[in-house]
Amino acid sequence: CFECCIKCLGGVPYASLVATILCFSGVALFCGCGHVALAGTVAILEQHFSTNTSDHALLSEVIQLMQYVIYGIASFFFLYGIILLAEGFYTTSAVKELHGEFKTTACGRCISGMFVFLTYVLGVAWLGVFGFSAVPVFMFYNIWSTCEVIKSPQTNGTAGVEQICVDIRQYGIIPWNAFPGRMCGSALENLCNTSEFYMSYHLFIVACAGAGATVIALIHFLMILSSNWAYLKDASKMQAYQDLKAKEEQELQDIQSRSKEQLNSYT
Repeated sequence: CFECCIKCLGGVPYASLVATILCFSGVALFCGCGHVALAGTVAILEQHFSTNTSDHALLSEVIQLMQYVIYGIASFFFLYGIILLAEGFYTTSAVKELHGEFKTTACGRCISGMFVFLTYVLGVAWLGVFGFSAVPVFMFYNIWSTCEVIKSPQTNGTAGVEQICVDIRQYGIIPWNAFPGRMCGSALENLCNTSEFYMSYHLFIVACAGAGATVIALIHFLMILSSNWAYLKDASKMQAYQDLKAKEEQELQDIQSRSKEQLNSYT
């Protein structure tokens, strides 16, 4: 039983397992936190920066579309992570059982190469997602830092406080004719103290971290898949060599057996 357990544990692709867990965790953080943060952003815009619904109608549609895209991303990467983990089990078995009955096929090597290419494309795409997820973090950080300036004791008088403003229209997410479009002074400070702002800000940070973790997981998967593809290529060459060697040994045995039969017939 102990030897059987050791053999089973030796066939587990631990690198693929770690990459799968990291990928699932990153995608879950990005999708879950991003979905809630986008909903909080819409609520903040409607309540404080754009009271007219028509001014941010396009932004609301885009955010709703992004939320649906998040559902698709979560489903796709859940399936893709399981497939890559199964591919890791396949390649590990192919290498470890090279001298047994298990044989690598050209189809298996082609599938491994396809996963290398697809993971590379997804890694490049997630670099863009990671950069895009940093944009709302930058915007919320600017608002938060402005509120910290208002709270600082160096601010002189009420008139000076009211001159410190944040104009959300300059980021291009709402049009310039949106009303009021900006907040100043104590109203801005009250916004920073609301739960919607606090939660959305920190959820965007976690979503950005999740996107970064997913990028690291895809790079890890790319390294694993490239290594496994090289192992399968070497394994196929070794199999061809062993098949040729076995065929030559069989032919040699046939020649020896025919020579003995001829010698016995002569004697």
